Amino acid sequence: MAVLERSELEASPLADLHAIADQVGLDGFRRLRKADLIDAILGESGAAVADADGGSDRDRSDSERPRRRRSVRARRPRDGAEDDASEDTGTETSGSSRGRERSDASDDDASEGADTATKARRSRRRGSRSPSSGADASTHADTRAGGSEEPGETPARIAAGVVEVLGNGSAFLRVDPPEPSDEDVYISAAQVRRCELVSGDRVTGPVRTPRRSERYPSLVRIDTINGESADAVSDGARYDELPVDWPRERLALGSDDRTLEAIEWLTPIGLGSRVIIVGARHAGKTETLRRLLDSLHGHADLGMTLVLAGARPEEISQWREGPLAPAAALTFAASADSQEQAVERALDAAKRVAARGGHALVAIDNLDGLQPAAARKALAAARNIREGGSLTVIATASEPLGGETTVIALDATLTSTGRQPLLDLVNSGTLRPELLVGEDGAEAITKARASALEAAV
Repeated sequence: MAVLERSELEASPLADLHAIADQVGLDGFRRLRKADLIDAILGESGAAVADADGGSDRDRSDSERPRRRRSVRARRPRDGAEDDASEDTGTETSGSSRGRERSDASDDDASEGADTATKARRSRRRGSRSPSSGADASTHADTRAGGSEEPGETPARIAAGVVEVLGNGSAFLRVDPPEPSDEDVYISAAQVRRCELVSGDRVTGPVRTPRRSERYPSLVRIDTINGESADAVSDGARYDELPVDWPRERLALGSDDRTLEAIEWLTPIGLGSRVIIVGARHAGKTETLRRLLDSLHGHADLGMTLVLAGARPEEISQWREGPLAPAAALTFAASADSQEQAVERALDAAKRVAARGGHALVAIDNLDGLQPAAARKALAAARNIREGGSLTVIATASEPLGGETTVIALDATLTSTGRQPLLDLVNSGTLRPELLVGEDGAEAITKARASALEAAV
């Protein structure tokens, strides 16, 4: 074996240095930075020469054959390389230490691209040094498929909680939702993409303790999503193909507001309802929606998303100060295409929650800025999946679109004079109310509508 020169080592890619360190039997070389790794290799070079001299002629000729240097950046990533590179990110969102971890992960992946003959020689030498190398390799393979666990690491515990997806694609498992806590678990962006996680998903999985410079523990893999096996959820049927039923579970509002009381009992809303709040300008549609969402905010099993499409800037500021911040907020100056895309993104995420057995609610204020076909498509997304989850849509608009299960009509005259409730009962109603409030409740609604109609005449 030729004498190793420092200048040649310094000019070599980290992948080649890892291969050399592995051949000379250097332990823990993957944790070393390049300069320290070169020092360690030069310190062990005598052992490397002895090992080469004791090998076969074929091994000697192979080790002396010039190694082709390959650029890590020029090489096309292997399947899963992008996922693996993002697994070591249980730290805060930025910083030099996080950048070093991502760089090391990429370099580690590059070193695994050595040719088959080199891998065979390594396997023979490792077999003589450590009888447990096969188990280590198996552990590493399982880690790459399931998450961010390193060889020899044992998950500290099993975590369960609610997913909150961040803007950068990664997520946190909130163990005490909705508030953050020190027990929350980091979920890499790779796992979010692989399992198509959305905010509101309830997941479980093993957790490893934080590594150096990591702030939070990390999820090794995802075992269940909304009570179902992660594998079964991934292979599930398409949302639009799932069988549906009429809404059967009423959403209790529990409010002292007279308008909300009238909505709860005279135009009841259920899980999976298609609800539209209609009325003339200044009838109080946005304010009614705000109060309605405030009363529903305490439902722990109901994941709520708010989309503001074509709203006033003042209303956007007011919404952001409330308990349910908007996932997207566009003023009336935004194009119809932009508004439609914001609504569609929110509904796509909610559909995945419902298809997996969870309950999601998407509130839209309002549908007037969307194309009629897009508005009907947004409202039609709501459904109560048979023996499964649900997606409830509550939207505001100037008039009904058709296909609603619940119409909440507001009287602009009552609003302008400050009288409560604001409900225009004659033009309001819920289909199949007996499924939500029983036969007696449905009969009471009919009588109330008849009285309101007589009074209007």
